[in-house]
Amino acid sequence: MEPKRNIVVQVSDARISRNADAQLVTYSLGSCIAVTLYDPTCRLGGMIHYQLPGSDMDPERARRDPFMFADTGLGLLINKMLEMGAAKQRLHVKAAGGAAMSTGPKGFDIGKRNFLSLRKVLWQYGIMMNAHDVGGSSPRNMYLDIETGTVLVKTNGTEKKL
Repeated sequence: MEPKRNIVVQVSDARISRNADAQLVTYSLGSCIAVTLYDPTCRLGGMIHYQLPGSDMDPERARRDPFMFADTGLGLLINKMLEMGAAKQRLHVKAAGGAAMSTGPKGFDIGKRNFLSLRKVLWQYGIMMNAHDVGGSSPRNMYLDIETGTVLVKTNGTEKKL
């Protein structure tokens, strides 16, 4: 079997694909969260890797980098996928990240706040989350296979299917 072509989703970015030979991948999720959206009927997949929960903390930055924030970035990704033929009721939504990292500012609970913000945005869109692997203190990598919709999370040498 041929290996999949990686489409890398950088920090504060999002990607969408319907290429069956590709997988969306993001690396080193600490307190950041990656969210995959997948419509199995039209085989359309999307992934966002956002850093912060709410754009209200820096509206100017949110205008420049909407994918940095859960609220602005996730909304853009969902709307673009719906424009491309995905249906809200068919979306499989999975998330990973939101770790409490030993580096970075203490006491802000960015990982937890990022996850709460994700749940709020999905609720506003009427979309349910199917699975998640969040919290803890280890960084993760996340993969979405566009052909099958399979989501893998790798952390500390282990691999988990969401």
